[in-house]
Amino acid sequence: MIEQRCLHHVTREAAVRCPVCRNYYCRECVTEHDDRLVCAGCLAKLRAPAARERRRVWAWAAPAGGLLAAWAFYAALGWALTNLS
Repeated sequence: MIEQRCLHHVTREAAVRCPVCRNYYCRECVTEHDDRLVCAGCLAKLRAPAARERRRVWAWAAPAGGLLAAWAFYAALGWALTNLS
């Protein structure tokens, strides 16, 4: 490891090997993620599916909220009309 150099900074000694891409990096080029040090490129790849999954989970929220609001409006309207007389 002592003879390895950072992939981005060739004058710096490598401190970490990214467990995902297996390249060597200095301390400035890595970030801690899930209790391991990962390079910025791999970190972006690891986070992208999670963001897409989060959007997919909440994709049903807007239509469901709209239906719930419409149901509540018409239920209240029906209740008000039946109690007029």
